[in-house]
Amino acid sequence: MAEPAPEPMASQATGFALEDLAAETRSDSPLSERDQQMLALERQWWKYAGAKEQAIRELFDLSATHYYQILNALIDTEDALAHDPMLVKRLRRLRTSRQRARTARRLGSDA
Repeated sequence: MAEPAPEPMASQATGFALEDLAAETRSDSPLSERDQQMLALERQWWKYAGAKEQAIRELFDLSATHYYQILNALIDTEDALAHDPMLVKRLRRLRTSRQRARTARRLGSDA
């Protein structure tokens, strides 16, 4: 019996496909399709270390660093907040707590 063909653009490690993220986009949103897909990716939970970074590279063809730079600018917009308020507020809180921890480490190591 023949094996079924893999889904197009499916990530082997993550099981994600760009089509999965595209299904979560809304045409009435002021956000671009890519921005909506980035927020949809952020809603997911990752079981293995590195799986998210691999999905970012495969789905968006971006390095993790460049992806997070774009994401940080995105979550500062009112359009993103209107699109998914709970997610954007959670991402903002996480970013703030990481910034505080980084600052505390720097100040603690300088003393």
